[in-house]
Amino acid sequence: MHIWVDADACPVVIKDILFKAAKRTKIPMTLVANRFIQTPSVDNIKMLKVPAGFDVADNEIVKRVEKDDLVITGDIPLAAEVIEKGAQALNPRGELYSASSIKSKLNMRDFMDTMRSSGVQMGGGPPPLNQTDRQNFANHLDRILTQYLSQN
Repeated sequence: MHIWVDADACPVVIKDILFKAAKRTKIPMTLVANRFIQTPSVDNIKMLKVPAGFDVADNEIVKRVEKDDLVITGDIPLAAEVIEKGAQALNPRGELYSASSIKSKLNMRDFMDTMRSSGVQMGGGPPPLNQTDRQNFANHLDRILTQYLSQN
């Protein structure tokens, strides 16, 4: 298993949870972003800086991800692509995307894009992460990593 982090939009509190988990479990983790992101000086945590541009980080993750890897992302199209490759995708609010749930999320995302492009004013996006979201993320991450470690 390798943990890939879509780091450009990943909240700092979620990165901190990930850093602690990677240090504790020794599972390799790579943060992918189009700007430098400070990481702890630990051998199994790396930062991969990619050129700026639309979906460049996402495309790099898709290119490198392998079956049974874990991708941390709130990007629904990226989650769909990594699930298709046999990896898992967990969003920063602690929701593990599945092959069945991702299709409906993609449809809703496409519908909302269509509405916005036709001039309909939509809400201001998701609310900020709260303590419950952080706890859900930490709990789900712990379950995934514990399951992986018990099988290997």
